[in-house]
Amino acid sequence: MLWLKRWNFIERARLERELWDAFEAKQDPDAKLAELQTWIDSADPSDPSLAEQRFRLEVWTTTLTRIRKIEAMMEAKDR
Repeated sequence: MLWLKRWNFIERARLERELWDAFEAKQDPDAKLAELQTWIDSADPSDPSLAEQRFRLEVWTTTLTRIRKIEAMMEAKDR
């Protein structure tokens, strides 16, 4: 079923929104990614939620790239 989530725009948008909400709440998105990566690295390979968390990390990594690009554009605009 995970393969379906990978192609589901709404599911991807929901995961992207999690990181955007954290960013807007002044939480460190890099720290959130690091925390998730640590969880994945220490997880039991038989854990049924591991694949979903890897998918979340993939989406968050892509989202963080977009966040950083927008930050750079806004910073350049303010100058």
